[in-house]
Amino acid sequence: MSTSVLYNDQGGAEAAVEAGLESTPTSSSTGAAFRLVHADFKKNEDLKEMLESNKESLKLDAMKRIVELIAKGKNASELFPAVVKNVASKNIELKKLVYVYLVRYAEEQQDLALLSISTFQRALKDPNQLIRASALRVLSSIRVPIIVPIMMLAIKEASADLSPYVRKTAAHAIQKLYSLDQDQKEQLIEVIEKLLKDKSTLVAGSVVMAFEEVCPDRIDLIHKNYRKLCNLLVDVEEWGQVVIISMLTRYARTQFTSPWKEDAMFDETNEKAFYDSDSEEKKDQVKAGPYVMDPDHRLLLRNTKPLLQSRNTAVVMSVAQLYWHLAPKHEVNIVTKSLVRLLRSNREVQYIVLQNIATMSIQRKGMFEPFMKSFYVRSTDSTHIKTLKLEILTNLANEANISIILREFQTYVKSQDKAFAAATIQAIGRCATNISEVTDTCLNGLVLLLSNRDETVVAESVVVIKKLLQTQPSQRSEIIKHMAKLFDSITVPMARASILWLMGEYCERVPKIAPDVLRKMAKTFTAEEEIVKLQTVNLAAKLYLTNSKQTKLLTQYILNLGKYDQNYDIRDRTRFIRQLIVPSEQGGALSKYARRILLAPKPAPVLESAFKDRDHYQLGSLSHSLNIKAIGYQELSDWPAVAPDQSVRNVEVIEPVKEWVPLVGKVKKSKSDSKFYSDDEDDKEEEGSDSSGSEDSSSSSSSSGESGSESEEESSEESEKTSSDSGRSSSASEESTSESKSEQTTKKKTKKVPQEKKSKPPAADSSSDENGNAPVAQASSSSSESSSGSESDSEGDSDSDPPRVQKKVEVKSKKEVSLLDLCDFTPAPTNAPKPVVLSSSLLSDLQGLSLSNVSSAIQVTTSSFSPVKTHELLHHMTGKGLSAKYHFPRQPCLYQPSMVAVQIILTNSSDHSLEEIHVGGRSPASLNIHCFNTIERLEPEASVTVSMGIDFSDSTQAANFQLCTKEDQFNVSIQPAVGELVMPSTMTEQDFCKEQGKLLGMNETSATITMATANCSSQAISKQVLSVANVGVVSSTQNNLHRFAGRTVSSGALVLVSLQLKESSTALLTINTEKSVMGSMLLRDLKQALAQA
Repeated sequence: MSTSVLYNDQGGAEAAVEAGLESTPTSSSTGAAFRLVHADFKKNEDLKEMLESNKESLKLDAMKRIVELIAKGKNASELFPAVVKNVASKNIELKKLVYVYLVRYAEEQQDLALLSISTFQRALKDPNQLIRASALRVLSSIRVPIIVPIMMLAIKEASADLSPYVRKTAAHAIQKLYSLDQDQKEQLIEVIEKLLKDKSTLVAGSVVMAFEEVCPDRIDLIHKNYRKLCNLLVDVEEWGQVVIISMLTRYARTQFTSPWKEDAMFDETNEKAFYDSDSEEKKDQVKAGPYVMDPDHRLLLRNTKPLLQSRNTAVVMSVAQLYWHLAPKHEVNIVTKSLVRLLRSNREVQYIVLQNIATMSIQRKGMFEPFMKSFYVRSTDSTHIKTLKLEILTNLANEANISIILREFQTYVKSQDKAFAAATIQAIGRCATNISEVTDTCLNGLVLLLSNRDETVVAESVVVIKKLLQTQPSQRSEIIKHMAKLFDSITVPMARASILWLMGEYCERVPKIAPDVLRKMAKTFTAEEEIVKLQTVNLAAKLYLTNSKQTKLLTQYILNLGKYDQNYDIRDRTRFIRQLIVPSEQGGALSKYARRILLAPKPAPVLESAFKDRDHYQLGSLSHSLNIKAIGYQELSDWPAVAPDQSVRNVEVIEPVKEWVPLVGKVKKSKSDSKFYSDDEDDKEEEGSDSSGSEDSSSSSSSSGESGSESEEESSEESEKTSSDSGRSSSASEESTSESKSEQTTKKKTKKVPQEKKSKPPAADSSSDENGNAPVAQASSSSSESSSGSESDSEGDSDSDPPRVQKKVEVKSKKEVSLLDLCDFTPAPTNAPKPVVLSSSLLSDLQGLSLSNVSSAIQVTTSSFSPVKTHELLHHMTGKGLSAKYHFPRQPCLYQPSMVAVQIILTNSSDHSLEEIHVGGRSPASLNIHCFNTIERLEPEASVTVSMGIDFSDSTQAANFQLCTKEDQFNVSIQPAVGELVMPSTMTEQDFCKEQGKLLGMNETSATITMATANCSSQAISKQVLSVANVGVVSSTQNNLHRFAGRTVSSGALVLVSLQLKESSTALLTINTEKSVMGSMLLRDLKQALAQA
């Protein structure tokens, strides 16, 4: 960019020098200064002479220089009379340049432009399409009401022009004419309606833009053109795609029912939902399914999906907002990767994309959790980008990843960008509020920040601690005392005011410190800021009510100071407080309520995202970015309760009469067949529409059998064209035609492969949607594999090749590959994050440990206590005779080191044998489970013990999966205790102390507990601790100090437990681990176990 700027500047300098040289002969008697002042004037005189010459070459050269001046931002309006004379030139190149000039200055020089209006009208009949378009552009740029009828006539003629470029210009002129004279709206709507029927991709975007400007509420104009616009979308220019997608988003919200219903069943394979039929079977199916997605709704989602790979960021953002507002919730995840890709663009694009991601991440955290590292802050990011990334990280925080996020935040607090550091502290406060397990950890970390050298960090920490203490009703006197000690060193007014507020609110918990703070404030009252003075007056009033003996005189002194303060707010507050707390003869009625007014319990402040209230604006809009309703913003309507008649989008087409051939296999297709092919319904809709330019081939009066046979014949004819022109992969109509033909051929062969369908688990059918997006359980093939597979299916499929058909059925049922899914990516897993690996800082810490002292392998000590706690997995009533129980054997898993070993006892409580007992689908889909081998047969009253390995990723989130028999499937869940996620580790006391010193601050969780008398002995303590957590005992030289060590199974993070006995059966329990959530939960379990007798 800088290079081009320098180049332009250099060119401008050369032009100035050239102008000076030209003027030298005519102004030899003047000085150099005069020549510089009049350089432009002389240059323009020279251009006028060139334009008035008889040589076309000189005129052409002059126009090129004039257009160059306009491009550089120079004013060339004084040349208008000379230029407009050449509007009738026969030289096409010269005429084009003249029209470029006139478009720029026609609005400024309206009177002169009107003189040539007859020339423009003649140019509208010019054989050159560029001249016709340019003439219309100039004509619409002359903003004079008197020529409105001429403009209207020109637009109507241009809208019927043979050239799509001229029709596109007519669509642009519609908006200009409407802004000039809104009374022409009805006539303009007629032109728009005519242009909407245009099948050219060059016109589509421009006419939709005119529709949005002139009559955005006339959705009836869109009905007949809806399917055509959907199919043309992929070939329209980029900015046209943005406009069309925005319009179709609003249209879909008014014409289709919500796909977000809880009982929504996406049974889109029922072709009779689209092809009208009077049969009872169809009526029964409609009643059975509470929600069936409209085929036109699916058509929009399918045809916009390829645009997620567009180079234009605006197009990607438009598709993302369309999916967010229109798609079923389980399909929205496909936009995640594309949005994350946009973060590699320039900072302006990043800012808009991050704003939208921040809004999306509030409602659906799972969308962006797998890409959390993309939102880590870089040192090169600007402050507003850093703040947005911080907002998103805070939104994504949950129990599983909070330790990683807090480690990031610890680094951000040290940033040189003070505003960003303050925002980070606010984010830590939000995390502490939202995730109760880390509240204590965050509070401890914020208290440590109070000793920071930076005033901004200290001030923000005080403000956040104040808010956190309000949300925690338990005793916090130690933190308040610590803040009181730092009060003198804190100078930021907001921080000092927050400390004073805390002192007043909790003055009864610090009865000795609060009066002393008030005494210090009385000395410096006159020099403080207004906000500090107000809180000082409040503190004095509260202490007067609770501790009047010590503070009565101090309160009177402060009230006297406030009475004569320069600020009227403080004077008013002082007078109000004096009348409230000091009873007087005149106004004593209110003083008896003083305690209830001043010491009333205050509601805790709600720490929430700044983007929480932006979701009611359409994503990607200016209103969403500014968080205010911008001019021209059109709100998205709510989903209709009942879908409007979908037949309004049908377009009748006159087709040649064809011989009717009955297809018995299609009419009498079984219900299982219709569910097996998930693309069936919409492919038939497209095959009927694509043969006539995306128009529906079936009318409401045709029967299902007739429409099915006709559409099949059409598709068989068109498939020959598709195979001969397979290079046009971007054409949606050809793709859907080849898809529907291959599927119809497949249905004739389904009877030959019943075993394949039976062997496929039912869950695989119901869990994949029409686009082939199996919810993360099925891995997508690469784009090249999908392309080759679908092309071979559409081209080489025939009735005389049964083995080929069988192979196709198997691939289709497993992957649901369609041509529209080519070059797509696998949807990101949405639930649990991937197993946490050791962070770089922790690795560097571990590298310093000597192998002679600490064993790198996790060893189970022989003295460890292994209680067998059995949990019920499946009750025999729920499991139809199959019951299951599980326990954790506390042994290293044989399958993978990162897995927790689980033993399951399966019992057949029924009176018949159970066959093929195995593990089915799992949730979340990214869950890593090593399943037991299939049990072929389990006799009645028999039991069998099997082993599994589950990678819980250091999280107590339940592992959900299906326990299946030959006939049934049962959803079961294994919930691990936090102590079972740890394996014991042996280390010396010296190494224990060394590692414990590295895990302080937010990595340390401690509490003072009261122990049962029976648990005070060394043996009893070890028994109770080992019953809760699978840790190893560390030898200790001190009798009153017990230590235990372990590592998390998944990531290998250290977990250090220490218990220091004190007087009267109390003890200090401390847990050090970088897994903050695990530390908090383990502390709770150990506290409960040690307190029980």
